[in-house]
Amino acid sequence: MRVLVTGAGGMVGRNVLADPRAADHEVFAPSRATLDLTDARAVLAYVDRQRPELIIHAAGRVGGIQANMAEPARFLADNLAMGLNLLTAAARAEVPRLINLGSSCMYPRDLDGRLSEDRLLSAPLEPTNEGYAIAKIAICRLTTYLGREGNRRTWRTLIPCNLYGAFDNYDTARSHLLAAIVAKIDRAVREGSPSVEIWGDGEARREFLFAGDLADFIWSFHDRLAALPEVINVGTGEDDTINAYYRAVAETLGYRGGFTHDLSRPVGMRRKLMDVAVQTRLGWTPKTALAAGLEATAADYRRRVHDQGAEVS
Repeated sequence: MRVLVTGAGGMVGRNVLADPRAADHEVFAPSRATLDLTDARAVLAYVDRQRPELIIHAAGRVGGIQANMAEPARFLADNLAMGLNLLTAAARAEVPRLINLGSSCMYPRDLDGRLSEDRLLSAPLEPTNEGYAIAKIAICRLTTYLGREGNRRTWRTLIPCNLYGAFDNYDTARSHLLAAIVAKIDRAVREGSPSVEIWGDGEARREFLFAGDLADFIWSFHDRLAALPEVINVGTGEDDTINAYYRAVAETLGYRGGFTHDLSRPVGMRRKLMDVAVQTRLGWTPKTALAAGLEATAADYRRRVHDQGAEVS
């Protein structure tokens, strides 16, 4: 199968490519320098030329709370443009299969209970990442609409919970939460810092999925997308407090110091726990426990940051 993977240089894309099943296909994984997804003409020409049979859309402008609050317009505009250009090109080329990667940020803030797929657009969004969320919701809807309009299109949106794992970005100003925690605590270990700062009271709860497990889900269903609903959550179905994740990373890295809390800092949604009932009924569950995932993430961090001398701010 001819497979186009966007965002091949990011965490999700690189995990998709690293999965052994990727070798069974003719995979196109253009870099940002090769294909600018915000350039509509370039995207139309590329998709028309390569004629993929499956597109895995994992590209996007991502970042933590700081980045989202600093540049909401950029997060909205860039992610909207990338998705719109790619889906328009895919529809024109009649690409039969498409997997769009959404985000748990698409769900409203302050909902009680688990976040099931039918709760999208049921209440206001979390303000700290609203721009990003609006773009993701719009592209999710467009995926559904265009999928329905085509006679041979099986297009689906996956909504993963928070992700971590190999190939993450360890810049603490722009990274995912667990990657930022790994970088902060590693620095504290190296500098002998007696404490590490946590934003807020640390009692907000989050659910984390190892990125390699998301890649496993994608390859497990890539050739039977019709078995999936138009929008499906992918996660562990379990969450814990931010404080607990800091302690888990500290144990993994051998940090013996303490923690302080800056209550003036934003923390985002108090809880984001996915309802994974549909995923479970389909017979898929994540394979990687948190402890093993953190060990793999720490090893990736050491290899890429220490061994290769990459900068981490």
